[in-house]
Amino acid sequence: MFRDAHPDQSKRENLSTRDIIEPGMAVGNEKVSAAKLSVASNSLLVALKLSFGLLMGSVGVISEAIHAGVDLVAALLATYSVRMSSRPADADHRYGHGKFENLSGMIEGALIIVAAAIVLYEAGRRLFEGSEVELLWYGMAVMAISAIVNYAVSRRLMSVARRTGSLALEADAYHLLTDVWTSAGVFVALLLIYFTGIHEIDSMIAIFVAAMIVRAGYDITRRSTKGLLDVALPEEEMKAIEEVMVEHEEMFVDFHRLRARSTGTERQIDLHLTVPRSLSVKDSHDLSEHLEREIKEKIPNCVIVMHIEPCDENCEKCRIHDSRRVFTKGQSE
Repeated sequence: MFRDAHPDQSKRENLSTRDIIEPGMAVGNEKVSAAKLSVASNSLLVALKLSFGLLMGSVGVISEAIHAGVDLVAALLATYSVRMSSRPADADHRYGHGKFENLSGMIEGALIIVAAAIVLYEAGRRLFEGSEVELLWYGMAVMAISAIVNYAVSRRLMSVARRTGSLALEADAYHLLTDVWTSAGVFVALLLIYFTGIHEIDSMIAIFVAAMIVRAGYDITRRSTKGLLDVALPEEEMKAIEEVMVEHEEMFVDFHRLRARSTGTERQIDLHLTVPRSLSVKDSHDLSEHLEREIKEKIPNCVIVMHIEPCDENCEKCRIHDSRRVFTKGQSE
């Protein structure tokens, strides 16, 4: 009988359903709380920027209000998607709900690009028609508050995203970090207008903001599309899987058809494992269980499917002449 190298294996196997579900619920609750924080901060900033932008007649500040409005919609989408993606697999979604986060990212990217088009149109119109900006110091104060709030919230979102592997929260965090730079840009533009009296700077900085918005939309759409199109896992994660298999190569004949993809925060891995023909079904199962545990130590939150197949009777690659050799290490006497 194969004995796993981990002494607490029996404890792992005897975990109750509650022990398994509760940590997942805790992670889901943490993601939802972070998403709600983003909704609250963006709601405040939309109201602040839009009211002062209209009062000042500044297309730069109004463009930031539109940007914040897109952030609010994105935050609402992120809240919904992290709730859905945290649900366990059910009869209609056998592989879970992880791709809700990818879908959310795609919608967010499209909304960002639409917002950029609106800003570009309005900035171009005012640049050619001419306009004056009033109450500059109020605008600078609003931009400073926006930059500080967005920086703090983005740091919180990124921390949770990296800890939980949430694509939706990561996209929202990057989006808010972009807002920090655009708010800083509008602040500098208003400062320059105050000292130079050149009001066209307002429209120019709005065009710059729009360009930053387009870039953010493209990056988020590209990352989300990878998950929807089942792009392979990053190279470092694929290497981690292969390293585990190579470290245990004396236990089997070979492995092939290794495939891996991400579905939201979950990794899905499958491969074919060739074992000696004389190896029993139980021992083959124990071997695959051992390999899966080793892989999960390096890549948490993954689902692994191993297809066991026997070695050809005349296989020259088979380096195992005695199937019992596979389980010599750790075998009870």
